[in-house]
Amino acid sequence: MASYGTSDFKKGLKVQLDGEPYLIVDLDFMKPGKGQAVYRIKVKNMISGRVLDKSYRSGDSIDGADVEDKEMQFLYKDGINYHFMDGESFEQFELTPAQVGDSGKWLVEEMQCEIVFYNGSPITCSPPNHVDLKVTYTEPGAKGNSTGNVQKPATVSTGAELMVPVFINLDDTVRIDTRTGEYVERVTKS
Repeated sequence: MASYGTSDFKKGLKVQLDGEPYLIVDLDFMKPGKGQAVYRIKVKNMISGRVLDKSYRSGDSIDGADVEDKEMQFLYKDGINYHFMDGESFEQFELTPAQVGDSGKWLVEEMQCEIVFYNGSPITCSPPNHVDLKVTYTEPGAKGNSTGNVQKPATVSTGAELMVPVFINLDDTVRIDTRTGEYVERVTKS
């Protein structure tokens, strides 16, 4: 198992605390006038979702999480759980809505996702950073109201709702950043 020093800390690093895998979601570095630097990190338990705040002094180390990332294909949602398939072994795995979390609203059948395994069992899923989805509902934009950053609500093909610019219309395809849930750009049809 790898060990990381405080200089290796970064967002997205998977570490092991109290025998469970955690993901660093926020990091703050403080250098007081005297004494050692302090690294304050916010970590999220990859199994339970619990968030903790931890502090480490410069030179401390922490064990890396014993997890494995696999690229898998999202097959379908059966009404409750999400089903994924390993493209090499064709083995299928099931994740609960709690394990998938907010990522579920961006999943489209046949999409490649990153599944994290801990002790041989899948524990969480990450869709690609950007997905292109079709707008299934939005109000028409008011004519002449296109100056500035005016936005309106829209629903996309997966059922997710987000804010989009007023020039987005029904049946447009939009690119969404799955990490933030925000509109990136309108995708032109080619």
